[in-house]
Amino acid sequence: MSDTTEAPRWEYFVTPLLLHNEAQILNNWGAQGWELVQIIEGPAGGNVAYMKRKA
Repeated sequence: MSDTTEAPRWEYFVTPLLLHNEAQILNNWGAQGWELVQIIEGPAGGNVAYMKRKA
């Protein structure tokens, strides 16, 4: 018997996090259904947030 359940589809978004506004930025994206996956240092310095949500 085959499994007919499809894997969830995701869309991704990458955004810089401005210093001293990180929580506000993340809360704004979260209110639109985005979930934080990871924060890393960007290539030009500063932090970059990787977000996902179901497509």
